[in-house]
Amino acid sequence: MSTRRYHSPRRGDAAAGTREAILSSAHDLFLARGYTGVTIGQIAEAAGVAAPTVYSSVGNKPSILLTLMQPPLTDPTIGEILTEIEACGDPRGVIGLTAQGTRRMHERHWDLIYGIFYRDPPGEPAVKAVLDSGANDYAQRLGRVADRLVALDGLRAGLTRENALDVLWFCLGPHAWITLVGERAWTFDRAQAWIADCARRELLKD
Repeated sequence: MSTRRYHSPRRGDAAAGTREAILSSAHDLFLARGYTGVTIGQIAEAAGVAAPTVYSSVGNKPSILLTLMQPPLTDPTIGEILTEIEACGDPRGVIGLTAQGTRRMHERHWDLIYGIFYRDPPGEPAVKAVLDSGANDYAQRLGRVADRLVALDGLRAGLTRENALDVLWFCLGPHAWITLVGERAWTFDRAQAWIADCARRELLKD
């Protein structure tokens, strides 16, 4: 005799709501107190649930943070902008699109990127491994920008593809946005314009 597991849509909605409340509470607490300054008990209290519910719904603190990290790591803006870059036939336009795309990604997830990962970087190996993988992916995408500039014969004389990637990382990597917007309080508009001008000046033929 077979048994069929009963599925309750209402129960599923309640579980999803609980999970969302936990993640939202953790997000706000991490921003307010720093990742290391928050406990599972505090997250549970803010979400209005018991601590064991946090573990069963989302997991421990690293698991919660890894879940919160998924939106910036999987932002569709990245793929969209790379498609536009690979269709662009103007080196200046390629850099402009790259500055625009990296700005959109950072601005959309600024609270996580600057408020949590930079100001109070987590030390857990699992989280660090994901952050390192994200940085590597970022560099690989800038490598595709460098490849496009090479294909368009847009680089200044003497610059190699690797030289171009180094300059792109310096001008358009995450630390550039963190320094200008986070530490120096530039607007995103000002930072985008300066970053694009800097990369064009250093990379492209006159």
